[in-house]
Amino acid sequence: MNKKKKTVLIDLDGVLNDYDGKFDKELISPIKRGAKEFLTELSERYEIKIFTTRDKLLVSKWISENGLNDLIEGITNVKEPCWVYVDDRCITFDGKFDGLIEKIDDFKPYYKK
Repeated sequence: MNKKKKTVLIDLDGVLNDYDGKFDKELISPIKRGAKEFLTELSERYEIKIFTTRDKLLVSKWISENGLNDLIEGITNVKEPCWVYVDDRCITFDGKFDGLIEKIDDFKPYYKK
């Protein structure tokens, strides 16, 4: 019996590319060093989808140009059920609200630290 892989949704900007916070809707930054190797290893255990607000056609072209077609199962602009989300702009909720507002107030993406 072939067991279905769990899905991981991965953000594009700031995770898979060399994003610096300057958004250009017409251009996606180059692939981040190590991203293809990471996706190759991850795809052995998980189904990978890109979760982004970008135009799906532009993202599809970027995936193809970077040789990722065999690793990425899809592109979505909406939050879908999945095992985990990988994003450069998130805070893990630990079950308590104490201190959460301060974490939100103090948050900076890694490229702004």
